[in-house]
Amino acid sequence: MKNKHKTLVLSLALALCLPAGAACQGMPVYDNTNFVSLVKSLVESTKQTANLVKTVNFLKAQKENIEKVNSVVQDLKAVREIGRNNQRLIAVMQDDLRDILNSPYIKPDEISRVTESFSAVVDNSLETASFIDEILSSDHLKMSDAERADVLKRKELESKEMVTDVRLKTKRYREIISFREMQDRINNRETGF
Repeated sequence: MKNKHKTLVLSLALALCLPAGAACQGMPVYDNTNFVSLVKSLVESTKQTANLVKTVNFLKAQKENIEKVNSVVQDLKAVREIGRNNQRLIAVMQDDLRDILNSPYIKPDEISRVTESFSAVVDNSLETASFIDEILSSDHLKMSDAERADVLKRKELESKEMVTDVRLKTKRYREIISFREMQDRINNRETGF
């Protein structure tokens, strides 16, 4: 009896300590509407994820296209600048070189040296144009766009150096002509003595 009494007191103490809902709780009830809404929510989430993946892939493709276009634009700018430099060289050759060679102050033995120095620049310019055509029209050793742009940039700098070189040579020859003209005037002036 003592045992029964202790068990009863202990059971009653436990019942008083438990919350009110725990004493009444029974078996869980299956709610079909919650399950259906959960499945619908998962399907929508999957669709949104698939759309996000498609958007990310599209954006990656567009980024690659923009990089390709940017590379082509840089190539075109370099090629355009090289073309402008070649036009400057041609203009110098047509105008300034003709004036230098026609000057009476350039000696006959100097004409060949002047012509050779300018011819070397023109030959280099033609080689550059041919090389650029080869780079742009073929895969040229399977170059990447970045490598091709780097080569074109170097060739652009070379063409700028050629223009500068031709301008310096032209200036030097003009100064020689000017000096000789002044010398001729001084030597051939009339004296009143």
